[in-house]
Amino acid sequence: MKRSFGAVMKPLLPRLLLLLSADGFFILLLWLSEAKQLPILVGLLVLASLILFGADTAVFWYRQGQREKRFRAFLTHPDRYSEKQLLASVREQEREPLRLLASVLREQQNTQNELQSDLRDYEEYVEGWAHEAKTPLSLLTMLVDNRGEELSPELRTKLDYVRSQLQEDVTQILYYARLKAATKDYFFEAVNLRDCIEEVLEDYAPLLEEKQFSVDICLSREQVYTDRRGLLFMLGQIVGNAIKYSAEAPKLSFAMEEHAEAEVLTIADNGVGVQPCDLPYIFQKGFTGDSTDSRKKATGMGLYLTKKMADDLKLKLDAVSEPHKGFAITIAFPKSE
Repeated sequence: MKRSFGAVMKPLLPRLLLLLSADGFFILLLWLSEAKQLPILVGLLVLASLILFGADTAVFWYRQGQREKRFRAFLTHPDRYSEKQLLASVREQEREPLRLLASVLREQQNTQNELQSDLRDYEEYVEGWAHEAKTPLSLLTMLVDNRGEELSPELRTKLDYVRSQLQEDVTQILYYARLKAATKDYFFEAVNLRDCIEEVLEDYAPLLEEKQFSVDICLSREQVYTDRRGLLFMLGQIVGNAIKYSAEAPKLSFAMEEHAEAEVLTIADNGVGVQPCDLPYIFQKGFTGDSTDSRKKATGMGLYLTKKMADDLKLKLDAVSEPHKGFAITIAFPKSE
């Protein structure tokens, strides 16, 4: 951080004033003694003082720089070695407070390390549980797909709904842990948007068919640059929301438009929509909006996780809605060079 000239000179002012006072005193003595070479002696005296002050300043700032460097190293890693290095560069009266500070910092660092370890254990448990939960889901999928003709239409519809809901819940848990992880494993590449949309629609096909959704896909551009898994998750949450809050003769549309700085994907439905007073808060964690029957069992996590994923992928997310007329979400993909 740059400091002003005044701030740099302030610690040296007492030394400079003392040196100038000494010079003034010796110059006065030379003048009173009527020295013949007074101008030359005064010049030599001033030159010697400047050299002395310059050397003293250089030594002072070198030591100050070393002290600051060791202090920063100590704050970054307050171990015994950095503490010892710092104590060696300060005055005796400053050492006891620094020892106390070192003790407090080490205690806080140990606590932080324990919390990070607990968080890693939690993340591993959640991810392990989510992967384990996929096994019964796979069995349920096989049962519905392979033995569906043996089930009544009503029972098959209910099983499809249960499977879809469990799959969405497991996916949310898995991505929630992923978003909170210290390290992210995103892989950015050119992704075919139509393939992603069709893959998500296939996952939700039983529910879309059961509710007789009309789906329209109109893309002016089909390739975007992003993380494929993250995009699939976002699309899945948005489509799941459209199904949950659908109305009569439900429709779902996907449209891509090219703007000056971004390609914007709009996903729109004609469902129950969102009240204007709720719209600014739909991306907040746990927010479910009005207490109508369609939202009583909502968790408020789907759009929250979608927004968090969009932020991680550097995508701009926005929403517009009219109550009882529909809901639309836009995803803006930055243009690739």
